[in-house]
Amino acid sequence: MPRQVLNEERIHPAVREKVAGYRAEVVKEVQAAIAANDIVVVGMRQNPFPRKARKLLDDAGLAHKYLEYGSYLGEWRPRLALKMWTGWPTFPMVFVKGVLVGGADDLKRLLESGELKR
Repeated sequence: MPRQVLNEERIHPAVREKVAGYRAEVVKEVQAAIAANDIVVVGMRQNPFPRKARKLLDDAGLAHKYLEYGSYLGEWRPRLALKMWTGWPTFPMVFVKGVLVGGADDLKRLLESGELKR
């Protein structure tokens, strides 16, 4: 399933570095957390779904790292960089062993099916 991403040759050379480096520190922070932890939840304040994902993991006894980036009213730019990087449009973003598995509802299905415990 190839994801639609604008080909580099369709980006003017004068702005390629700006596109490639947009909020790179946030992406690197999440990548480092993914490399260091089996389960990572990336969320934001005021959104009930990151809380739901964390509660599901806590109830299942699964340790996880939580990273939070702002609220509905702030820090939308770092969240935008993460959305651009992953292609996932909402929060939370749940990573298991380096793989984006989706959000809270997707995590719930994986837990219910037993796939996450395997």
